[in-house]
Order: sequence, then structure tokens, then C-alpha cells
Amino acid sequence: MAQRVGAILWPSFFAAGVSTTVFFAFIDPLALRDISFVDWEISRELGYTIGFFMFWLATAASSLFTWILLRPASRFNRPLD
Repeated sequence: MAQRVGAILWPSFFAAGVSTTVFFAFIDPLALRDISFVDWEISRELGYTIGFFMFWLATAASSLFTWILLRPASRFNRPLD
């Protein structure tokens, strides 16, 4: 089970890191806050953190979906007797 969880979380962690770096190289978290959550007091660091975890969640969901699709069909399609 730990290997399965690691196979989902580790690649998604790496992809989230790369995605966060590329995204925030062009987008300022404070500018993003000003157009989306005007009333919230979000610092630049918190914006980076929230962005990273959102990218990690999205890429983990993608990895999980891939793992679900790659499971062998024999686990679910038993021969009829």
C-alpha cells in the first residue's frame, strides 16, 4: 500500500513543484488575489503555498486516475461459471 501511495504522491509532488515554478514565474500571487479574493489578506508566501497545494492536488488526482485505469481487468471481470 505504501508503494502505491508513493507512486501516486511522489510524481505528483514533482509535477506540482514544476507547475508552481512555471506558473508563478509569470503570475504574481498578489495580483491574482486582487482579481479573485479581494477581501482576503493573503501574503505572497501564502499565495505560493496555496498554489503549490492546489497544483499538487490536481496532479495527484491525475496520477490516481491513471492508477485506477491501469489496474488489471481480471480483478473485476471474473469468468462466468
